[in-house]
Amino acid sequence: MAQKPSIPKGTRDFSPAVMLKRNYIMEVIKKAFQTFGYLPIETPSMENLSTLMGKYGEEGDRLIFKILNSGDFLKKVDANSDFEAKKMTSKISEKALRYDLTVPFARYVVQNQNDITLPFKRYQIQPVWRADRPQKGRFREFYQCDADVVGSRSLLYEVELIQLYDKVFTDLRLSAIIKLNNRKILSGIAEVIGEEDKLIDITVAIDKLDKIGLEKVKEEMQTKGVSDAAIEKLDPILNMKGDASQKLVTMREVLATSAIGLEGVQEIQTVIDKIAVLGLESAELDFDLTLARGLNYYTGSIFEVQAKGVQMGSIGGGGRYDDLTGIFGLKDMPGIGISFGLDRIYLVLEELGLFPSLEADFTQVLFVNFGEKEADYCLKVLRDLRKAGINSELYPDPAKMKKQMNYANKKGIPYVVLVGEDEMNSGLLTVKNMDDGSQSNINVVDMIKLLNPKNGGDTNT
Repeated sequence: MAQKPSIPKGTRDFSPAVMLKRNYIMEVIKKAFQTFGYLPIETPSMENLSTLMGKYGEEGDRLIFKILNSGDFLKKVDANSDFEAKKMTSKISEKALRYDLTVPFARYVVQNQNDITLPFKRYQIQPVWRADRPQKGRFREFYQCDADVVGSRSLLYEVELIQLYDKVFTDLRLSAIIKLNNRKILSGIAEVIGEEDKLIDITVAIDKLDKIGLEKVKEEMQTKGVSDAAIEKLDPILNMKGDASQKLVTMREVLATSAIGLEGVQEIQTVIDKIAVLGLESAELDFDLTLARGLNYYTGSIFEVQAKGVQMGSIGGGGRYDDLTGIFGLKDMPGIGISFGLDRIYLVLEELGLFPSLEADFTQVLFVNFGEKEADYCLKVLRDLRKAGINSELYPDPAKMKKQMNYANKKGIPYVVLVGEDEMNSGLLTVKNMDDGSQSNINVVDMIKLLNPKNGGDTNT
């Protein structure tokens, strides 16, 4: 029996129609990256496991796809003592698929530190993999579109990255909320409630507030050993109301005894003040204390973006990581970056009907094949059309007319060109409009004008 074809859960095939839309989003993001002075790099799909482990917190580590060693991957395993997951992993797997683009970028910076100019601004658009439970908007293989800068602690980069988000969403005609917080504020909270050593556990739990609710967050903190007294002190903070200015006033009062907490509040205030002067077109900036982003490497500002008008998780996020390269031996290399979630942005644009017409990216003209002599003539015309940027093709075989017309209909090709003895002698092409069935005779120059908008044509004519 033939094997039934399938793909792993959490992965997808993309049809041509879907790819045109995905490419549209990527081109908008890429253009914005370049507008702000970011340059492209790429890193391998796989990294050494040691490069990735321990950088994303305990939960993140569990979601890393490990790659079995080549050949006899069990040869280093002691059957009597190593049959536990943690003991076996280091012996059967030395590599893993990348979990995100930020840690590989930090590794890249350290390895290429003598060849880059600081501050170094890079963008990267590549797939990442996470062994997560697949659901709407959450996949095991998905693309990230990242912009990062290393080599500066200036808050001007926080401002720039917020503007970059706004630029992309404006170009995509998408309204969004950019949520802003600061890990220093969270550190200050842990300090004033007497749980400094539980900072990671607290931030991981707080980050789930929107998903599981306040009571479940409290239960999770209890299971991690956070005291009931400390959790009680968190209540007024987690239930804080008002606009950004009011929240910051409250936080100054709450964190009055925490130097690092007040530093975080001031950084938030500075960024918000500068954005208020510059203004945003399509995005709204909001200070959200519950935003924690449970990744160990963030040290200052943290971002998360949600689209308005749809029920969807975050479509972007990021933050400042002032010592990420230190784990690879390069100290004092501050950095900050953001990421766009391509797959979720696609779903949002689809749901809101915000994709533009991309018909011009499909085949616009099909030349009917009547035989070898006619096909040779059509190839010369095709050469001219393609030079003019018109997507066109020749049917490969002199099949029956009905079959060739069905091919054009199924592919949604708007024009079919028929070239026989008369057309070759006159130099005029017989052009059939597949929408209304009308036919006309025009030369190649007029055909190009008709189909190429740059030459004053209209592909909807």
